[in-house]
Amino acid sequence: MPREFTRAERVSDAVQQELAVLIRSEVRDPRVGMVNITDVSVSRDLAYGKIFVSFVDDRDQQQIDEALAALNGAAGYLRKLLAGSIKLRVTPQLTFIYDESGRRGQHLSALIDYAVSLNKSADESDASSDEEE
Repeated sequence: MPREFTRAERVSDAVQQELAVLIRSEVRDPRVGMVNITDVSVSRDLAYGKIFVSFVDDRDQQQIDEALAALNGAAGYLRKLLAGSIKLRVTPQLTFIYDESGRRGQHLSALIDYAVSLNKSADESDASSDEEE
């Protein structure tokens, strides 16, 4: 039997799709740049929405904070545009939060690659010492 989706989940998906378009076309702040909306979480009463974002280019923490401040500053404007494009009785109040799962994933991948290369070099040195004996 297929899984039933709640209204909040359906609204979250619609908000994610529409915000991706709105941020790309309407937000002109250079601090924002290229943004990926990784997830949207809407409360059950649809009054609040947490928008989790990551940035395409590599940024330090100060640039991330500035971009989040710009997005949260434009949240009211984006909410107004969202209300015009998605017909809901209540349009969620938007809060943008940085999603660092991509950055953590890259870091873990680099650590795994490093461990594998250390293991290979240790195996190769063991093999060469076995040949000498």
